[in-house]
Amino acid sequence: MDLGVLIPLAPFIMVAFIVWTVSQRKLAEKQIQATAGESAEKAAQYVSHIKDLEDRVQVLERIVTDRGYDVATQIEALRDTRKVEEADSGVQLNISKGERV
Repeated sequence: MDLGVLIPLAPFIMVAFIVWTVSQRKLAEKQIQATAGESAEKAAQYVSHIKDLEDRVQVLERIVTDRGYDVATQIEALRDTRKVEEADSGVQLNISKGERV
């Protein structure tokens, strides 16, 4: 191929290269912005989750420090309540006969 043919095409090739380069740069900027937006959203979610965990820890600290070490007694009381709830207590209903008004 003769270089004499490419010389008149050089300005068009340069313009095409410049347009391609600019479009690639814009595409890269959009990808960076999308990634930054996703990262910011995830960071906000993490901050919210950490705040929730900190609040829970504060509640646990209050329970332990305000009431001393009575937590074990409270847990056993809850277990006793469950045993009562699980047992057949109360009046048994005979639903199959129905009630007469």
